[in-house]
Amino acid sequence: MSLEKATQLKAETIIKNLEKRNIQGIYCPTKEDALTQALSYIEKGSVVSWGGSMSIQEIGLRDAVVSGDYQVIDRSVAKNYEEQREIFSKAVLSDYYLMSSNAITLDGELINIDGTGNRIACLSYGPKHVIMIVGMNKVVTNVPDGVARVRNMATPPNVLRLGLKTPCSMTGRCGDCYGDGCICSQIVVTRRQSAAMKDRIKVILVGESLGY
Repeated sequence: MSLEKATQLKAETIIKNLEKRNIQGIYCPTKEDALTQALSYIEKGSVVSWGGSMSIQEIGLRDAVVSGDYQVIDRSVAKNYEEQREIFSKAVLSDYYLMSSNAITLDGELINIDGTGNRIACLSYGPKHVIMIVGMNKVVTNVPDGVARVRNMATPPNVLRLGLKTPCSMTGRCGDCYGDGCICSQIVVTRRQSAAMKDRIKVILVGESLGY
């Protein structure tokens, strides 16, 4: 109970700091709660897309959207680079974009590292709404700790999942590589959301370990 309470208090601290950054935050103790909360944000019949994320899969959000009453832009159906590029372009104009954050600081900063940049592009600008599913295992003290966490803890299992050949796929730690398999091409820190787009980003903090 003490650990659960401490996790909730930490989440409440982050939510207060997100608010001053024009980002809406909410805490859900379980994956099931997070799924219900996420679906409550998404209007029926709206256009929905997503970025690469184990977290949205683990709570069942992607499956719920695909089988639900929504217009889905599914990146997985692309057969080649040109089709992928077209799908990514359509996702930019979606009503709702689903993703996680690679890390989040106690002060409410979002840290994301991307390979092609499509995910962080949609986070920064484009879709009307961005819904982020973030396990409390991704909370860090500051931005440098967040970048280190992503490069050394999240990237190695991701490149293994994708079958890519990188130094971290062989050693389990960041090799600061520049090879073709590298998925650490862009590093973006979301410090705040523009006041004109207040609450466009909604962060659902989940009291369970999700993703990498």
